[in-house]
Amino acid sequence: MLSKMISRRRSTLMATALVACLGTGVAQAAVDSVHFLIPGGAGGGWDGTARGTGEALSKSGLVETVSYENLSGGGGGKAIAHLIEIADQSHDTLMVNSTPIVIRSLSKMFPQSFRDLTPVAATVGDFGAFVVKSDSPYTSFNQLADAYLENPRSVTVVGGSARGSMDHLVAAMAFKAAGGDPRRVKYLAYDAGGKAMAGLLSGEADVLSTGFSEALVLAEAGEVRILAMTGHERSSAAPDVPTLKELGYDTSFVNWRGFFGAPGLPQSKRDEFIAVLEKMYDTPEWKVVRDRNGWAEDFRPGDEFVSFLEQQEEEIGALMRELGFLK
Repeated sequence: MLSKMISRRRSTLMATALVACLGTGVAQAAVDSVHFLIPGGAGGGWDGTARGTGEALSKSGLVETVSYENLSGGGGGKAIAHLIEIADQSHDTLMVNSTPIVIRSLSKMFPQSFRDLTPVAATVGDFGAFVVKSDSPYTSFNQLADAYLENPRSVTVVGGSARGSMDHLVAAMAFKAAGGDPRRVKYLAYDAGGKAMAGLLSGEADVLSTGFSEALVLAEAGEVRILAMTGHERSSAAPDVPTLKELGYDTSFVNWRGFFGAPGLPQSKRDEFIAVLEKMYDTPEWKVVRDRNGWAEDFRPGDEFVSFLEQQEEEIGALMRELGFLK
């Protein structure tokens, strides 16, 4: 199951990246510039991860120049195609991505996979969350689940990704754990979390399925409530938000997020990126960003990241077939 996908912490993986960095003479982890390519619009999890990482790298002095480019479309496929097209001119570019690159490749939403890029490192784990408007009649996830069990079509879920993608998949997992038919989820798809939030506030949906870090930002604005999150335990970033497990639903989910370079990225450059990302974890600037977003650290550099992605293909593919998203 997906709950097993991120089981090791960064502390057990430090040596791998350090050895690679020392071997290429970049142990000081100094990088002149990083251009973050973001496959979705503002307000989504990819956007927050790229800008939070850039903030920590810049404020800590590890990177001199940081820039950002939002290029949404095709469920992330447009940005992937763009990075492949400009590969020769993009050695300072890191594209943020996460579990959806595996899901959308399996579902043939776009023709590429992680193998068409240079996996650099997974960096953090984020959880799923279920969010309702502050004046919603649903005050607990149990109430929402009961309504779904009585009539699945009476509960409309909105998310910032396409049908069969992660937000949809996490909602299906949750309602399946409640005893419902996961194939009957009524799901409205938007391109990025900000647009999905607008759909929730406009009354088009009853609940937003999104990343926990995104949910925290929305809740701080006072317009929504977080009913539940998908971690193994409550987060210190929002200790009042219960987990699905403690509410009686035997499921959990962690979404890795990390960075990819263009195809053909020189190994020396990949190792520079790995070194600077590893060094970032020890800065106070990173700790501020991490705690603000409720992220868990999960560092998987280089070849270990590739092996992890291969494992994800197998596990996620099996789950998608179980839930009816793949044949």
